[in-house]
Amino acid sequence: MANRSHKRDTNARRKPRLLLIAGPLSVAATLAVVGVGVLGSDPDVQEVVSANQASIGDHARRDKPVSRSGADRGAPLEVKKLATSARFAGDAQLKATRNAVANASVDLWTTEELNLWDGPTDEATQLGTIESGKKVLTTGRELNARAEVVVDGESRWVTAEYLADEKPVEGPAGLGGSCTNGTSVASGVSPNIVKVHEAVCAAFPEITTYGTFRGDGEHAQGIAVDIMVSGARGWEVAEFVRAHASELGVSYAIYSQKIWSVQRSSEGWRGMSDRGSTTANHYDHVHVTTY
Repeated sequence: MANRSHKRDTNARRKPRLLLIAGPLSVAATLAVVGVGVLGSDPDVQEVVSANQASIGDHARRDKPVSRSGADRGAPLEVKKLATSARFAGDAQLKATRNAVANASVDLWTTEELNLWDGPTDEATQLGTIESGKKVLTTGRELNARAEVVVDGESRWVTAEYLADEKPVEGPAGLGGSCTNGTSVASGVSPNIVKVHEAVCAAFPEITTYGTFRGDGEHAQGIAVDIMVSGARGWEVAEFVRAHASELGVSYAIYSQKIWSVQRSSEGWRGMSDRGSTTANHYDHVHVTTY
């Protein structure tokens, strides 16, 4: 479990979709603050809270009875009434929380690993963490830069700033590491092809087939490599190569009938004409040509 200083708990930017809830219910100066507020949508809860607050105000305004002995004989009764009011206010808070959890309907995504709290105040207890990139159900209530979420059917609070409408997109892996799967490229290829192989092998060790020398053209010159991968993983490799084109000396890459080149990088991935087969259209491998 992360401590307060490690996970994201900084001041939050308000999410437009999150509704602010009312402030704490103040019971009396001698009693702790009760709850985090009640949503105005529940008339039953409002009635209980209003009645209790009025009762508390009446008790506070009454003069204390005078005793010849100097003892305040009315104090025990007053404390008992205030305690009863506090209990009713606490019940109202619990009802509001249950209603919020039951009616939660908005899914958001965590953009960082977040601490889970049992409330939105500084006195709240941390109950665990939730990973980055997780979809969470939210109630729409927000207080003190924290938003209420539903975890395993229970109310929990997280830093609102790190909730997003869309799932965060992970950037391409960085360069570094070594190729440890035993693969290699043929001797005589360009130094840039060696760099491409080393980088891709380190980032995607499950890929074990790399095609270099063959036929004529760029492959025959030793400046091209075919990285045998398909599906979504192929796009990860293609984006990895594109993101590190400068460091790896890449001129262009082709995958899934689309091409990206340094010279026309501002156009992104561009469509290509149909060449007939899966391999010719580069659906089963990423082609990389280097300088």
